[in-house]
Amino acid sequence: MAQDTCPCGTGERYAACCGPFHKGTAEPPTAERLMRSRFSAFARREVAYLWRTLDADHPDRQRPEEEVRRELLAACNRYRYVRLHLLAATERPPGEQAEVTFRAEVFESGKDRSFTERSQFRHDGAGWRYLSGEPRS
Repeated sequence: MAQDTCPCGTGERYAACCGPFHKGTAEPPTAERLMRSRFSAFARREVAYLWRTLDADHPDRQRPEEEVRRELLAACNRYRYVRLHLLAATERPPGEQAEVTFRAEVFESGKDRSFTERSQFRHDGAGWRYLSGEPRS
């Protein structure tokens, strides 16, 4: 993968793909694009974006922002986010929850820590936000 290719798996250049979302100049138009942009944010250590795109009802939003951002940065530094595979997406209009199931290839010190998750997203009027996720086998 070329260095300027977006980590989210679309094959597009980062500057035209998730870059505008991370910079705050655009919002992902769908829950799938938000999920992809969050994977890319982990890969690129964009912790401010990860915090901003948490739903207001996500448990981490009830904790101090600095503490959560430190933990997110530690996860970004601890793991190598290699590849994202979209398995299923159920898009819904704003006001309803959308679901995205994906497999993330993640490594820690050469050890495979990959996982599959079904995530829930909700639109807050400004954009899609990550509400929750549950591991899948």
